[in-house]
Amino acid sequence: MRLALRFTERLVAFAFVWWVLAEGEPSSWLFGVPFVVLASITSLRLTPARAWRLRAGGTLRFIVFFAHQSIVGGVDVALRALRPSMPISPGFVSYPVRLPTESARVLLADTVSLLPGTLSSGFEGDTLVMHVLDCNLPILDDVRQVESRISEALGLSLEPAAAAGRGGGARE
Repeated sequence: MRLALRFTERLVAFAFVWWVLAEGEPSSWLFGVPFVVLASITSLRLTPARAWRLRAGGTLRFIVFFAHQSIVGGVDVALRALRPSMPISPGFVSYPVRLPTESARVLLADTVSLLPGTLSSGFEGDTLVMHVLDCNLPILDDVRQVESRISEALGLSLEPAAAAGRGGGARE
């Protein structure tokens, strides 16, 4: 049953992509249907099953949290640009990631990069390295909140901090 649901999800998604690419032309389905089915089957065979499932409540809370952080962070960055007297202390911050799956970790890095004043530089093992506008801000607490919201949205349990690797704080 689960396989049928995964196939149906992919079939609908690929059919929508085909419809968009074909600009809704009905005659395109004669050519499109075999490719939509083939793409769905290939996708099932090449994509591993997800270790997570979106949780509606957690996802909604993540979206609200992200929107709030984006606004607050955007205002902070704008004030720093408009008021040169506001302090900046750019540098790199390392965060030991506790999310158990690679896809969740990538989502964390991408989300952090979308927040104003922070840019993910990459991973060093299980540690996310970020370039930040001000190392004096509570960056690690903020990233911990983002990580917690992602785990809640995806229904994942966070690994213990010790299992996540070693990570420092700010570094130049």
